[in-house]
Amino acid sequence: MIARMSKAFTRESDRDEDEDDGVAMPPLPAGGKNYITPQGYARLRAELLTLIDDERPKVVETVHWAAKNGDRSENGDYLYGKKRLREIDRRIRFLTKRLEIAEVTDPSVHHGGDQVFFGATVTYADDEGEERTITIKGIDEADNQQGEVSWISPIARTLLRARVGDVLQLPTPAGVREIEVLEVAYPAPE
Repeated sequence: MIARMSKAFTRESDRDEDEDDGVAMPPLPAGGKNYITPQGYARLRAELLTLIDDERPKVVETVHWAAKNGDRSENGDYLYGKKRLREIDRRIRFLTKRLEIAEVTDPSVHHGGDQVFFGATVTYADDEGEERTITIKGIDEADNQQGEVSWISPIARTLLRARVGDVLQLPTPAGVREIEVLEVAYPAPE
């Protein structure tokens, strides 16, 4: 019979670093690249530097101070600080990995073009005549609330390489829908 050690007695570093408590990185297509706009890259890099230079040292200082106050099992500052430190370290690992594999792609090189590439803002109409406008962004920077979609989303994959006037077949859970590309725009070069 093999004795099993309780998980409580394992060090945090014994776990797979990619596991991160069940929070996985958004998936990249097999063999795909992690495309990102220059603005998205700058935003993620700024977040990483803020975590490393500002937040982490402050939390480490709080944990150090709390550890000197005696019984750690009932010390809220210590327990919360350690938890927050793990969250910060997890986010630092995530951002570091994503920035290492990021391929910065400037959409302004296509300014004035009518074909859909990464970074395009596309207006399209569906088969019911409803118009929508989306911007195709990187996996780590897309924000649905701002009308941004990841370049690997079904709508973006359908639109990529299309031109103004093209009628495309968009697969949806409710079936295939026709969409027509009405307008394609890119940011102006700086």
